[in-house]
Amino acid sequence: MKIFKKLSINHKKIHYDYLIIGSGLYGATFNFLAKQAGKSTYVIEKRDVTGGNLYCENVDGIFIHKYGPHVFHTDNIKVWNFVNNITHFTPYIQQTVAKIDNKIYSLPFNMWTFNQLWGVTTPDEAINKINNQRIIGDIHNLEEQAMFLVGKDIYEKFIKGYTEKQWGRECKNLPSFIIKRLPTRFTYNGNYFNDRYQGIPDGCYNALIDKLLENTDIITGVDYNKNKAKFKNIADKIIYTGKIDEYFEYKYGMLEYRNVRWKNEVKYTNNFQGAAVINYPSRDVPYTRVIEHKHFEPFNKEIQKMNKTVISKEFSEEWDETKEAYYPVNDEKNNNLYKKYKILADKEENVIFGGRLAEYRYYDMKDIIEAVFRYWNL
Repeated sequence: MKIFKKLSINHKKIHYDYLIIGSGLYGATFNFLAKQAGKSTYVIEKRDVTGGNLYCENVDGIFIHKYGPHVFHTDNIKVWNFVNNITHFTPYIQQTVAKIDNKIYSLPFNMWTFNQLWGVTTPDEAINKINNQRIIGDIHNLEEQAMFLVGKDIYEKFIKGYTEKQWGRECKNLPSFIIKRLPTRFTYNGNYFNDRYQGIPDGCYNALIDKLLENTDIITGVDYNKNKAKFKNIADKIIYTGKIDEYFEYKYGMLEYRNVRWKNEVKYTNNFQGAAVINYPSRDVPYTRVIEHKHFEPFNKEIQKMNKTVISKEFSEEWDETKEAYYPVNDEKNNNLYKKYKILADKEENVIFGGRLAEYRYYDMKDIIEAVFRYWNL
């Protein structure tokens, strides 16, 4: 149950310590720690619901990860204790698989994968197979980087099609740094993240966000960048988590992103695919993966016994300003453009730019919380 104080755009208060733009994990965590420090806060959220991309929608009793699946994982005990003190987390280990030509392969690349692909049974056999296929030499693009790391078979079967669907470009036309490393495990361990602490909040991420925003003055459905005048001088400091180029009215041009679209389907069966996430690397399959949401709650007996399930097919698309911005395109052109905006941001007095859109970089959830911890010297 949400128990924050939802306000109108014409709400007036003499003054706040912090005006927080965005109620995703960065803004909500900052809000919680600010209030713990005795500070007053006011949150503005562009969407009609709080939580940013963590927002979960309840569809017939099943929580849908509306903006893509999220599994909280970290090796940082301080971060793990923090979120568990906010709300209860159920342990959850992600076991992702890939489906290619009606065959299933284990991910990330591990001994199960190598056995399924080549029939090898020992780590030495797998290592030799990869080493014999690796491309050695100057690296100019993602294709060459991937084949240097894992060899031709793994690249062509698992990486090439999936990556080209993700980015809408051929791998040989993508920069090599997009794939700095490709994890390979020479054990029969299908744990996708391999962090010590992993889980999902009971009640999905809404339960976490609602607690982080508890008893907070908040307004939803308002675009701060279109209403700056209404909020001028309302707080000592601004915490801005939106797009950095939009904050500066696209002075140097627009940064680029990839957009993601989901197609939800209700299936009247108890268990549609047997896994929370199945990747589809082949180019002839238009979507990148299929999510079956009930598998994120394996210990919820009521959900598991339902003769109904909800799946989401995920499509990666080109982005324009009418669509949601999901993944920064951190190529040389966009990174250089971001640096120009970063110079402007550093000159902004009393404005802190934080999070994926404001810093134009990918963040895991643990990274977001650690960044907010650093601000409060925790």
